[in-house]
Amino acid sequence: MTAIFKREFLSYFRSPVGYVAIALFSFLSGFIFYSQFAVGTVDIASEVITLRSFFVVIVPIITMGLLSEDKKRGTDILYYTTPVNLFNVVAGKVLAAFALYAIMFINVIIHIIVTVNCGGVFGVGAMGTIIVFFFMAFMYIAIGLFASAITDSQIVSAIVAFVIIIITQLLGTIGDYIGSAFTSILSGINSGFAQSVGNGISKAINWLDPFLKTQDFRLGIFSVSSLIYLVSVGILFLYLTFRVLDKKRWSQN
Repeated sequence: MTAIFKREFLSYFRSPVGYVAIALFSFLSGFIFYSQFAVGTVDIASEVITLRSFFVVIVPIITMGLLSEDKKRGTDILYYTTPVNLFNVVAGKVLAAFALYAIMFINVIIHIIVTVNCGGVFGVGAMGTIIVFFFMAFMYIAIGLFASAITDSQIVSAIVAFVIIIITQLLGTIGDYIGSAFTSILSGINSGFAQSVGNGISKAINWLDPFLKTQDFRLGIFSVSSLIYLVSVGILFLYLTFRVLDKKRWSQN
């Protein structure tokens, strides 16, 4: 796993991918911080929450080549014809992408230092949003890795990751629309029953929304179950990635 991690992590800086991701994240975080600092109302929690919205752009960039590039070059055959543990392959690649995200986050740490030195406050709410940020980063990187495992095209991988991530970010809106649609469809039968079904569907879909589940962290209200949910979704996609690789390994025999 260590060898895979080093190889993938260093590869970010042997190609434009790592520099583009760091530059994009630095620009976004810097712009948000400057906008707040200019008016004298710096809120680190708000900055981090805004940056979470850009997972949909940055994650596909840093994960699109993790496995698809190996497939394109044919070097993935080494995973299937040597006694390497596929779990170590998956774990090493996820950790490499996660480490890159940690490096990008140094930008926000600098903003925290500047804020505190200027008399600003770094409270428990900001700490909560940072914790959620990294748990979400793990979940979305796992999704991006899965997208990279199912194709040999980096472009297709990025598009699949983009679509899945944006759907998870819009689950609240999607749940409300679907619930309203069912309410309208069934209202001709029984308005009370239609309202109940519509609300039930909306709540079921909203329950899956990672943003709604973790919104109280900004208020300093920590929920272990919400973090477990993020980890569970991430592990699910890592397992799916492992199964894709494992299936390919058996097809080589």
